[in-house]
Amino acid sequence: MQNTMIYRLSLTMTLFGMLATVLPGCQSPTASTEPVMTDSTAVRLITLDPGHFHAALVQKSDNPEIDSVVQVYAPGGPELDAYLGLIKQYNERAENPTHWKEEVYTGGDYLDKMIADRKGNVVVLAGNNRQKTEYIKKAVDAGLNVLGDKPMAITPANFTLLEQAFTDAAAKKVLLYDIMTERSEITNVLQKELAHIPAVFGEQHKGTAKDPGVVIESVHYFYKYVSGKALTRPSWFFDPAQQGEPIADVGTHLIDLVQWQCFPDAVLDYKKDIQVNAARLWPTPVTLSQFTAVTKKDSFPDFLKPFVVKDSILQTHANGEVNYALKGVHVKIIARWDYKAPEGSGDTHYSLLKGSLARLEIRQGKEENNQPTLYVLPAKNDTAYAQALQNAIGTLQGRYAGISVEKVANGWKVVIPQSFKTGHEAHFGEVMQRYLQYLKAGKLPDWEVPGMLAKYYTSTKALEIATRK
Repeated sequence: MQNTMIYRLSLTMTLFGMLATVLPGCQSPTASTEPVMTDSTAVRLITLDPGHFHAALVQKSDNPEIDSVVQVYAPGGPELDAYLGLIKQYNERAENPTHWKEEVYTGGDYLDKMIADRKGNVVVLAGNNRQKTEYIKKAVDAGLNVLGDKPMAITPANFTLLEQAFTDAAAKKVLLYDIMTERSEITNVLQKELAHIPAVFGEQHKGTAKDPGVVIESVHYFYKYVSGKALTRPSWFFDPAQQGEPIADVGTHLIDLVQWQCFPDAVLDYKKDIQVNAARLWPTPVTLSQFTAVTKKDSFPDFLKPFVVKDSILQTHANGEVNYALKGVHVKIIARWDYKAPEGSGDTHYSLLKGSLARLEIRQGKEENNQPTLYVLPAKNDTAYAQALQNAIGTLQGRYAGISVEKVANGWKVVIPQSFKTGHEAHFGEVMQRYLQYLKAGKLPDWEVPGMLAKYYTSTKALEIATRK
């Protein structure tokens, strides 16, 4: 215990000393916008208007590279209370408690106050998506790094502003990055790995609009548990103008996976490499009693009244489908929301990559005990292919110790040790760790910014097409 206290005191003094060289002690709203230091040993978080529980998940674990004092700027209210409640829960848990100290400002000028104070160097954004792109732009203009939850843009106009924010971030030498947790899910990781082993996958089928080479579908649920407790969602979560349509919200995860898995390290040009062909939206009905169970509100607010039918059913903008081509590969993604998952299950993910030698398929149904499971389904399931697959798995075991394959009816199931199945909430810490490495290096990988632009162009262009109908 004494050694821990000495370490934390030493770390805090080191962080304070390093930050003192770059952060003025007192600033006005017209403060300098010189970039804040990006040395990962001096990371100090600023949480801005945390309206989504993802803001707290970034802090679910302690990190020795991040100062334990976190600055919070937000309007007061239940959303801030929910965020602080989760942080308190993490601090007080019996196993591996965290040690965050939240310094909270709730004045009406919270955004200007954050920029004037400049008490940190990384702004964490997870909340109302109608304001998020503006928050991003202002934080970047102030010379602050930004780690933003998805989506960073929910309309074509937002995309234009986001593109300018990336230009400004490059000029100011700060890092703007979004939280893509699905890259940390082990079945997605191994699907990507196998897709780039020619002896196993062959070449990616380009497919057609009717028979795409890549299909990904996710199903999320309004009623869910976070860190062991039933989640209370804000009423605006059901408003497409504030949360975003499903294509522009959850759809960004799926678009990101396509880019990351099929074209890793490729510097994409959204003006040349993407053709959005079709998109559509459809609602999920939510009753007033279901809405109350999720939001703790006993009536629909006025901004949701245009979507209410029969006085008690909210036609929630919850489902979307996009058909597009990425560098000639035809892709279909579907993002859906239902009210509550069947007992014993949760959010689900389906992914299919079609290769000339095999299909790589992630399923998460009853047969898989509701757990994401990766299958290798070869076109020619003979002894030679079995040996090639075993050789590939043997090579991958160097990085993913203990993985293996098990014969099934029409191919192989990839068996993954439990230690790799860290879960969705843990993935936020893994994203943060990657971001800290980028801060330490002073730059993102060359493909990341073009990839983010390609992703948000695809989602917002698809939304434009869907709503045009």
